[in-house]
Formats: sequence, C-alpha cells, structure tokens
Amino acid sequence: MIIGETIKVAFQSMRANKLRAGLTMLGVVIGVGAVITVVALGTGAQKAVEDRIQALGANLLTVYPGQSFMMGRASDQRVSLTMDDADALGRDGTLISAVLPEMQRSMPVKYGNQNLNITILGTQSHFVTVRNYTLPFGRMFTPGDDKAGQRYAVVGFGVPTMLNVNAAALINQTILIAGIPFEVIGVLSEKGAQGSWQNPDEQVVIPLTTARYRVFGTDRLRDMAIKVADGVPIEQGMVDIERILRRQHKMRPGGDNDFQIRNQQELLSTQQQTTETFSVLLASIAAVSLVVGGIGIMNIMLVSVTERTREIGVRKAMGATRRNILLQFLIEAIAICMVGGVVGILVGAGGAYWMSESLGWNTLISPTAVLVAFAFSVVVGLFFGLWPARRAAGLNTIDALRYE
Repeated sequence: MIIGETIKVAFQSMRANKLRAGLTMLGVVIGVGAVITVVALGTGAQKAVEDRIQALGANLLTVYPGQSFMMGRASDQRVSLTMDDADALGRDGTLISAVLPEMQRSMPVKYGNQNLNITILGTQSHFVTVRNYTLPFGRMFTPGDDKAGQRYAVVGFGVPTMLNVNAAALINQTILIAGIPFEVIGVLSEKGAQGSWQNPDEQVVIPLTTARYRVFGTDRLRDMAIKVADGVPIEQGMVDIERILRRQHKMRPGGDNDFQIRNQQELLSTQQQTTETFSVLLASIAAVSLVVGGIGIMNIMLVSVTERTREIGVRKAMGATRRNILLQFLIEAIAICMVGGVVGILVGAGGAYWMSESLGWNTLISPTAVLVAFAFSVVVGLFFGLWPARRAAGLNTIDALRYE
C-alpha cells in the first residue's frame, strides 16, 4: 500500500512540474533513442553481411593469379591462370564439385542510343549454380552455346535500369559489346555490392569460348571460382587446389605459391567484425547521453529536495520514516527515467524506421538492445537518484519544519 501511494505521489509531482520533468528526462530520451538507433544500424549491417555470405555460397573459393618468385624474390610479372589450370582442377580435384573459369574486362556496351562502359564477364554455363544466381527473366546459355561460341549475353540485374529499359523487354534484344552484336537471353537476379569496388549487378555475362576467341582474344583467366564438395571442410578444399596447381605450374617443394586462394567468407567475416566493433563503439558513445541525463536528474532532484524541505519535515512529523522519504524520492527519479526510457524507445525505433525507408540503410531493431537500453535507463535513475533521496531522508525534522 505504501509503495503504491509513493508511486502515485511521484507521478503527481511529475504532472505538477511538466516542463521541468520533460527537460530532465530529455537526456534519457536522447540516450535510449541513440543507443537503439545505432544498434539497429549495426545489427542491420551484420544481417546484410550474413546475407552476402549466404549469397556467395558456404563452400566457394576463388583462385587469382599471383607473382612468380626467383631466388626468393617476387617478380614484377603476374603468373597467368589459363584454361589448362581449370581443366586440371576439374580433372584431378578429388574434393572439388565445380570449377568455374572466368575472364573479365571493362568494355563499351551500346543499346539503342544508350552507351555504357561496364564489366564483361566470360564464363561457363554453370555460373548461375556456382555463384548462387537465379534468372527472373529469360535463361542462361547452355554448354552447347558455349562450345559453339554463340553471341549470347546474360545481363546483371542493374543493367536494364542503366540502359533505361524494362528487364523483361530486354530479352531477345540486341546489344553491342565493343561493336559486336549479342542477343540478350537472360537477366540475373539481384546480388548487391559485395563490399568492393565492383557491383556484380552491373555486368554482362557471355560464353567463355566467345569471350576467348571473339571478344578478348586471350586465354588468360582473371580468376577461377571453385566450389568445394558438400561436407568437405573449406580448408581441405584449399589444400587440394594448392596441390594440383603447384604440380600444374611445376613448382619446387618449399617454394612460394604463384597463385592466391581466397575464401570470400573470410573477407566478409572481417567486414562483419569491423561492423560489430563500430556498433559497440557508437553505442558506447550514445550511452554517454544516458550518463549525462542521469547527472541532470541528480541535479533536479537535489533542487527538488531543497524546494520540498518543509514538505519533508511535515511528512516526518506525521510519522514518515527515513525509509519512506528515501523511497519517495528514489521512485521519483526512477519514474522520470522509466518514462524517458519508453519515449526513447519510440524515438529510437522511429529513427531506425526512417533511416531504412528514407535513406535505404539496413536497419534491424534488436529486442535485446531495447531491453538493455531501458534497463540501463532505470539503473541510471536508481544510481543518480540515490544521493538526493538519501539527503532528503537525512533531514532533521525540526530543521525541515523551520525551513523557509
């Protein structure tokens, strides 16, 4: 009964001084809102990285050309990867389920009166399965199309927009790649930028044989995407690739590799760790607002104790104990923080929603972050309200009654 009456008195005091209570809880509102918004941004970024990892494939490796070494020194010339390397991996790889040779170059593309300079990727028909793509429009070229050197093109998801044409309307249309006509037979699903300078949605995919003999005029590969067999640890797949390529390149035992094997998941995991670190840092900075708000609450509560000294004396004279007075002022401080915490949650959620809808940023509100921010605001009220409450409880009854 005493607790319920004390809570009632606390909220009556807040209603009696609405402006002061509102300004007092402003620091808590800003702190809680900032924490929730920042954590929502960090969580959304982490979710985006996880989606990219899923889009890349859980067991995908990429082999790039490296440097040759002579007498322990790196040469300034890059070692080429060729179709012979890809054939050797496909033939001898015991832990490999697919090898996808790729060659790439930035070239002019023309459609109607639209001109672009974008990435042209020469690859094979199983590109969509290895790279985890689907085709919402049209189809992928077949192994027969590749072998025959057909002039077919499959465009990235963003290319129709760049050409100012509807994706479905682009199917069976002709585009010019370096002046060579290609028939568009498909549109790839959206992938999104993978954290690098290149956006896979802004590329045109053509058959590898066509790229080798009709467009690029070279046998040198930019890279090889390699899918490790299901159930095989990614590290064992890397060892299998290294064994085959070292033998293919006739490298001496103990020498450095003249190629690079990269696990794209590791690159994205590094990005995820960086995102987590910045999220924690920004959330910590935002939490400082809560501490500042707590100091403001302590200041106002001390002022309130001074203003209500005579009231405290009257309550003590009527039988209120030190515990009753302590509880009254402590609950007032906590109530201010709780109301500020609720408003802060609404402000933070609204800010995260606005950033997602208006700015297109990835945000994901974390229930854990909401609970932690709210609990922290209550702890702030408890911590910073304790001293003013103890000061009020410690007033002498006679001195309090005489206070003017």
